Formats: sequence, C-alpha cells, structure tokens
Amino acid sequence: MQLEDMRNNLDLINSLDWEMTPEKAVCIYLEWGTCWSMNGTYPRWARDEETHYFVINTWNRPAIIHLVRRNKDEYDELATIKIPAELEQKFLDSIGYNKGVYGLEGEVKTWLQNQLDIN
Repeated sequence: MQLEDMRNNLDLINSLDWEMTPEKAVCIYLEWGTCWSMNGTYPRWARDEETHYFVINTWNRPAIIHLVRRNKDEYDELATIKIPAELEQKFLDSIGYNKGVYGLEGEVKTWLQNQLDIN
C-alpha cells in the first residue's frame, strides 16, 4: 500500500489511531488486563477489536514507518513508508540512534498527517 492508496481509503483514514504506540498495543492485545489506563481502569478489550496505527522501525537503516493492523491474534504490516532523510536524521538524533520500534510522534507524525491530508 502506498501513501496515495491510504489517502484515498477513507475507511482506513477514519480507523487510524494516532495515539496508539507499540507499548500500548502490546498491553491491550497481548497482555490485556496487566496495564492501567489514565482513568484507573483496565483497557477495553474485545475478541473482535483491532486497531490501525503507525510505528517507526529503526532496526535497519534507513528507518521506516510501518502502517500496522493489530488484533489479539495478528500483527500485519500493511504499508512501508520512507521517511524523508532530514526528518529521519532528526528522529534518530532524538532517540540516540537506538534500534527499536517507536510510536509515531513529533515532526514525523506531522509530516505523515500532511501526506495523508489529515489536519
């Protein structure tokens, strides 16, 4: 799936969870009941629930954005998006060049929302 495919898929755009992070996804879908929400209750979990969100993967260079579909049984990478070199450099600087999978934030998040005409 390319950026234009995503931009033209309103169902997908409307289903995106811009606040989901890899940590929250693990808590909700793999370790449900072990983490608390901000209001002191367990996260909502249902057998048929799923979410679509973005992660930044820095295990290899260049770092890339993945669009992910996650439910309790599956983790599917639906798209791979190249980060512009300048933004990638700023992001890598901000995380000390550590390898990992990170939530979408800051300038990278803003850039992607602009690419998808979300604002």
